[in-house]
Amino acid sequence: MSYFSSIYAADLPSRAKTVYFYLFDRADKEGYCYPAINTIARDLSISRSTVKRAIQDLEQHGYLAKTQRYRKNGGKSTLLYQVRQGGV
Repeated sequence: MSYFSSIYAADLPSRAKTVYFYLFDRADKEGYCYPAINTIARDLSISRSTVKRAIQDLEQHGYLAKTQRYRKNGGKSTLLYQVRQGGV
């Protein structure tokens, strides 16, 4: 069985699967990455709104966890994503 078999079989829209594969490709060996929403949207040629909906879909199904990162001055930075193998 392949690593991605659960995401292939998941009841997720194609936008979510596309973003999952994008994040997986950029994640380190622990599954963490932190690309900006704009970067994901630009690289995948989709809108920021579509990326946000995809991330929400992935979170709801247990394939992704996100944490807000902050700069030293307290301002928001990019989100930290943890890509997970299995869904809920």
